[in-house]
Amino acid sequence: MSGDARRRIGLGIVLACLAATLALGLAVKGPCASGEWGDGRQYERLCYSDIVPLLGTEQLTGDRLPYLDACAESDGQCDEYPVLSMYAMRAAAWASDGVLGFFAANAVFLALAAFATVLCLYLLVGPRALYFALAPTLAIYAFMNWDLIAVAFATAATLAYARRRDVASGVLLGLGAAAKLYPALLVIPFVAGRFRERDPDAGIHLAWAAIAAWLAVNAPFALAAPTSWWRFFEFNAERPADWDSLWFIGCHQATGELYCEPTGLINAGSLTLFLVSSALVWWVKRRREPDFARWTLGLPILVLFLLTNKVYSPQYGLWLLPWFALALPSPGTFVAFSLADTAVFVTRFSWFGESAGLGGLPIAAFEAAVLIRAFVLVWCIVEWVRCPHHDLLPQPAVTDPIPT
Repeated sequence: MSGDARRRIGLGIVLACLAATLALGLAVKGPCASGEWGDGRQYERLCYSDIVPLLGTEQLTGDRLPYLDACAESDGQCDEYPVLSMYAMRAAAWASDGVLGFFAANAVFLALAAFATVLCLYLLVGPRALYFALAPTLAIYAFMNWDLIAVAFATAATLAYARRRDVASGVLLGLGAAAKLYPALLVIPFVAGRFRERDPDAGIHLAWAAIAAWLAVNAPFALAAPTSWWRFFEFNAERPADWDSLWFIGCHQATGELYCEPTGLINAGSLTLFLVSSALVWWVKRRREPDFARWTLGLPILVLFLLTNKVYSPQYGLWLLPWFALALPSPGTFVAFSLADTAVFVTRFSWFGESAGLGGLPIAAFEAAVLIRAFVLVWCIVEWVRCPHHDLLPQPAVTDPIPT
């Protein structure tokens, strides 16, 4: 990005665009924020948010400490989130009163995470931070769940990596993984980048810092309440293929059932496909562009994780938004992803409304939208592989890099 472009589109404009996008997101979720869903508005008005029901599901209306205080018997899952996300909920519940107050408190936390993300992006790529600030996916999902916390940590880690503060980058990735596991995946390309530069010590320090930060957050709960702490991992291992996943569509088309089994086989298949496809994409890119910046593998790794995983929760699209600015600044591809992601959102909750007898689109429309989004994500990888990447991060002179 040229200096002239930076002067034309300053940080203030980017922050104003982000504020407008978040305001739109709040307006979308507003009709559901009070929790009065008896009329089916969460489907008819497309305002569903996980935040609203989880105040009760996670039993946070009193002073219960997640993991440390046992969950009362109920029909819903409890303590099903990683530690930092659970305690963000706990803090929001303490700072508020009732469902509407809980939603508002969390909205403040998540908005701050969004502003931190866009600030880090602006420091990295200047006005290309608008890929995040103006994203329809952000308007739809910013206040759906707590993923923006992990997105902020991951983007801050990328900024630290760019400035060669590798221990800080690792710590931020570890903290992000303590909120949502996906930032742990970014340790791989970041370490690979340092090894490529013949600076393996920096990569090793980054990896150990990530592990140490994650353990610092999780170890106290794992030791004090191992059963409750392990519930998150147990829940994710046992849960069936989610509606938004390609696994669900395959099972539904093959069996006509909405519950996809066997879960253990799907878990193994998902992991195998992810590892094989990631290695294949790395190999193809390396043959095509031997000197490509290894840290940019973060984009295809995240995309392949979403494509092969049995769970693709709606808000997971937030994970990718910074990477359009960082590694794939293609307006056409970004618009295609935004349209496909929006189509999945609309058809998903419209189908839920139809299933609840409120009218809406059939499951076929939803599955078609998921397949279109998957096609767009595959195209993102193809475009990343095909297009030479001009590294935005400062790199040392390396005359004989390690072949990674």
